[in-house]
Amino acid sequence: MQSRDRKHYYISGVSNMLGYAGWSYMPYSPYDQYHKRSLPYICRLAPDVASIEFEWMDAGDNGAHLLYYRKYRTNDPYAVIALDSSVGMITGLEPECDYEMYVVRASGTGLSDIRLARTGPPVGTVVNYLHPEDETYAFSGRSLCSPSIVKLPSGALLASMDVYSSKAPQNLTLLFRSDDDGAHWRYVCELLPCFWGKLFCHRGVLYMLANSTEYGDLLIGRSTDEGQTWGAPVTIMKGAGSWSGRGPHKAPMPVIEYENRLYTAVDYGSWSTGGHSSGLISIDADADLLVAENWSCTGFLPYDHSWPGAMPEGQSKGALEGNAVVGPDGEIYNVLRYQMDGYGKALVLKGNKNQPEEPLQFHSFANFNGGSNSKFDLLYDEGSQAYWAIVSEIVNDETPRQRNVLSLALSHDMQNFQIVKRLHDFRHEDPADVGLQYVSFLIDGDDIIYLCRTAINQAKNMHDSNYTTFHRIKQFRQYLECKV
Repeated sequence: MQSRDRKHYYISGVSNMLGYAGWSYMPYSPYDQYHKRSLPYICRLAPDVASIEFEWMDAGDNGAHLLYYRKYRTNDPYAVIALDSSVGMITGLEPECDYEMYVVRASGTGLSDIRLARTGPPVGTVVNYLHPEDETYAFSGRSLCSPSIVKLPSGALLASMDVYSSKAPQNLTLLFRSDDDGAHWRYVCELLPCFWGKLFCHRGVLYMLANSTEYGDLLIGRSTDEGQTWGAPVTIMKGAGSWSGRGPHKAPMPVIEYENRLYTAVDYGSWSTGGHSSGLISIDADADLLVAENWSCTGFLPYDHSWPGAMPEGQSKGALEGNAVVGPDGEIYNVLRYQMDGYGKALVLKGNKNQPEEPLQFHSFANFNGGSNSKFDLLYDEGSQAYWAIVSEIVNDETPRQRNVLSLALSHDMQNFQIVKRLHDFRHEDPADVGLQYVSFLIDGDDIIYLCRTAINQAKNMHDSNYTTFHRIKQFRQYLECKV
């Protein structure tokens, strides 16, 4: 068996840890493990029923490499595969079984961290997988969270996800690319610090809007080579830098352009300090997005349980993770997930497109199954003249926080939503163990494409996902007249 000797190996030509002003790495490792940046690295895993696809790289050696693998937590001898490309496949594996693997240089001069993966039937196309006991990204977290997807000017797809654990640093984001409409995915790079990141393109240039960590600084960065490399990000809003302090909160929410202005929603506060207030940030579409002073923010509106239609005091934690969207009246709105048990509502707040720093105003509560128990994207489609969302539908009064049924919803008036298609129904699984949630989606011609935070096949729990998966809804407008 290959010896796992923990020597220090350095990037060719670099003998010390130099300062670095960029945002992207291939790969990142903490500075007390700096040597790992020049060692073999398994950068992507995609398990299937009886196989595991893996992708690897080695920044310090382009010679011959071997992959060693065996069942996890056994003393079985390692099987060995000679690697002739950066993407490989381990086949003939036992279904629903955990495996460990690592890559080593054939010369014996360096080896990767051990990676873990569990075989099992996937949902959709696996973009990336992270076993809950895998130590590779423990400096940031142990599960895959905050999916975001964008279509690049070239037509390729770019997907991102951060690495999450409750009360952990939560500061690393992984990027992957598909050049065949989502059928296959390959590693691009990783960003640090980057959490809750939203990818979007503006005027043919790629941007990432993100936090540095939970309730950390709100950042924006830019890539001019479709995500391969990123310059240093700019701070738009300072944060607390800790899960326990008050600061900006955002999931990968839509960024829209309307009347030559970009809008997206942001919250401010924290769970530990009593909840969140709601706002919109915006910028002139002709302005430089990397100049912080060009951005405007509405005053943050705190939740008020006396609003008409609100849950009684003590029965709701307010709202967060809003969607900037243009209403049927041509005004700008923020439609938010409303924290409540039961079949659900969404909170609708109204902005002032002529005064972008004016605080939001309460407008209404929308009737919306799926608008309360998880983040959702809400997009307006000109072709159908309807508002579309992909939501965690509540189908059982006894489990109002379940996220194991993922459904397509629509509205014509932004006030009344209906479920028109169940996309994935895992009611046969324990809702504490399985979750399909936090979808990021795009309208791609006649189809919807989406990225999902997916917890199945012995994830830590329904919230802490082990997969990021890609999906396509073909001819989605066919569901305009449907009801579930």
